[in-house]
Amino acid sequence: MNEYNIVDEYGYQNYAYLDEVIKKTLEMEKVKESIFTIIFIDDEKMQELNKTYRNMDRTTDVLSFAYEDNEYMDYKMRHLGEIFISIPKMKSQAQEYGHSEERELSFLTVHGLLHLLGYDHTKGIKEEKEMFGKQEMILNACGKRK
Repeated sequence: MNEYNIVDEYGYQNYAYLDEVIKKTLEMEKVKESIFTIIFIDDEKMQELNKTYRNMDRTTDVLSFAYEDNEYMDYKMRHLGEIFISIPKMKSQAQEYGHSEERELSFLTVHGLLHLLGYDHTKGIKEEKEMFGKQEMILNACGKRK
C-alpha cells in the first residue's frame, strides 16, 4: 500500500483532486509499498531551500528530495522522499501557460513524484523526452490536459 501526506503550509486547501493524479502515477510506475510527503510552501521558503540545496538564490516551482538516493537506507517500505511545491509560483505559471491551477498543480505533483522515482530530465534529451512523455501520459489519463 502506498501512503502519502500533503502538508499545506501555504493554506492553499484546493487540492483534493491530487489523490487521483498521485494514484495514477504510482500505478503506471508499478510502485507499491511506498511513502512520501508533499509540502506546499511560499516563494520565500522555496528560495531558501533552492539556495541551501542547489546553490541557486531564486525561487522555483518544485523541488524533490529523494530519500532513495541514500544507499544506506534499507526499509521494507520505499521511503521516496519529499516534494516541495511553491503555490505562488504554481499560480503564476498556470496563468503564464494558460493552464488551470488544477492542471498546473497536478503537473508539478507528477513531475516531483517522477523525480522521487529516479527520473531526471536534466541528464539529457533522451531522459527529458522519457520523463515529459510520462508526465503527459499520466495527466491525460487523469483528464488534466489544460
